[in-house]
Amino acid sequence: MLILRPYIFRQFPEIIFGFSTKFGNNYIPPYYFNLSLSVNDDRDIVLNNRKSFFSELGLSPEKAAFQEQVHGDFITIVHKPGNTGESDAMITDKEEIALSISTADCTAVFIYDHKKKVIAAVHTGWRGTHKGITKKVMMRLKSEYKCDPSDLYVYLGPSVAQVNYAVGSEVAELFNPVYLLNTGDRIFLDVSAANYDMLLSEGIPSCQIQKSSLCSYEYNELLHSYRRDGKHSGRALGVIVMRELV
Repeated sequence: MLILRPYIFRQFPEIIFGFSTKFGNNYIPPYYFNLSLSVNDDRDIVLNNRKSFFSELGLSPEKAAFQEQVHGDFITIVHKPGNTGESDAMITDKEEIALSISTADCTAVFIYDHKKKVIAAVHTGWRGTHKGITKKVMMRLKSEYKCDPSDLYVYLGPSVAQVNYAVGSEVAELFNPVYLLNTGDRIFLDVSAANYDMLLSEGIPSCQIQKSSLCSYEYNELLHSYRRDGKHSGRALGVIVMRELV
């Protein structure tokens, strides 16, 4: 099994983090190591994949919080594991609850306040980015948990790179031109960069943000991509949890 483990969280022994790839106990096309129940994959296979993935992290799926992602800007405050309903971001100050984000091109943002002991996980495509969901999560962290941006550490997971993310003019006009690449006949949007800049604008030092350079579309053998594979695409899971140190 191949799990991505960013360096930004390795300095914190209380944090467990993992981002899945197509390499797992089940590498059977077309879904490969799919961890989502929302695609047309066999339910028993998905549950077994989840069990293997979480076990590799030293966790159990029963301690994970899953949301029904709807490409919006609703934020759920999580107090217990399980299905949290429709939202695209979760925040918790509870230990042993694994916040889980499902992706196959969209940007996943994971935040940790090492002083207040709060974690957040965000799913954001172009719709969520246009609505400023990452910025809104930052506002909630500041207002409800009194988080200081200088105490936050962030990982932006693999997502579709700008060069592979062509959008229509109706989408492009929603964004600052700095995030657009216009080649004359096509317009390309950089969703990850827009979210990275939101984090910077909220005061997080750049040295405390790790932005993955892996493109989900380009790395066919490694990562799931809906834009590349359409209805045959599986989904990755990014998971962050605070464990209790004894």
